Amino acid sequence: MRAPVVAGVDGSPASLVAAAHAAEAALRREVPLDLVHGYLHAFRYGVPLDPYPVQLPPPDPDAQLMLDAAAEELRASRPGLEVRTRQVAGGGAGALVDASRSATLVVVGSRGHGGFAGLLLGSVGAQVAAHAQCPALVVRPPSPPPPTGEGPIIVGVDGSHGAARALAYAAREARLRRTGLLLVHAWWLDARDGGVRETFAETEKAARAAAEELLDGAAAAVRETHPEVPVRRQLVHAREAAPHLVEASRDAALIVVGSRGRGGFTGLLLGSVSQELVHHAHCPVLVTHERDDAR
Repeated sequence: MRAPVVAGVDGSPASLVAAAHAAEAALRREVPLDLVHGYLHAFRYGVPLDPYPVQLPPPDPDAQLMLDAAAEELRASRPGLEVRTRQVAGGGAGALVDASRSATLVVVGSRGHGGFAGLLLGSVGAQVAAHAQCPALVVRPPSPPPPTGEGPIIVGVDGSHGAARALAYAAREARLRRTGLLLVHAWWLDARDGGVRETFAETEKAARAAAEELLDGAAAAVRETHPEVPVRRQLVHAREAAPHLVEASRDAALIVVGSRGRGGFTGLLLGSVSQELVHHAHCPVLVTHERDDAR
């Protein structure tokens, strides 16, 4: 069985654009595309429609028409793509997280129907990014997939296990897309970190050398496994990496991030950098998780 790419579709423009990104990903991987629509179960918001046990309501006929139309459009524009549709009795986030257990990638739009218009990322997108059992692609903003080879794939490097996982995934994705990688590492040192003024220059030199070594090691790892992928390095002197990554994403086709890097609170499913990117990046964001390592 070939694990499919899964896309959540609710009929909103953002979800249909996400389905287009998912279709491109499925074609690159030569796997089927599953369009999944979660419809609310009988208990909806915790208040049962019937006080006695009832069967789950049947799939929504209008939703099926929407799914069929989306599938037909994707098949027509991408010959050879296998597209399947299904409705799941449940909320959108739960349906996609459940589907991700047997998927190679799950794709969701940054906003679908419902929710609060002021939020940059809808609740379904946020939950899928945090809880998916496979890599999760959040398509933001809702723009069509870029042509193959247009724009680099960006990945942040910080020496953590999560960043190493993201780097490996980004390298494979760059090979599939026939594009390059941009490795970004943020380092920081100010005079207070260097102790007395006379020793600051040496401390700064050593810190920069360590940062350069980290980037060099990451680039070497990519060249060893994917020598055909062009690699560029970018060293940034900044206290926080997230703002620079958000700005760099303006010219990127994709940014790949681990669910957690260094620092932060271990109880959080998404680290601060991941949170910042899925809410503010100017290109799609792919989140990898520790559980992806066993796939």
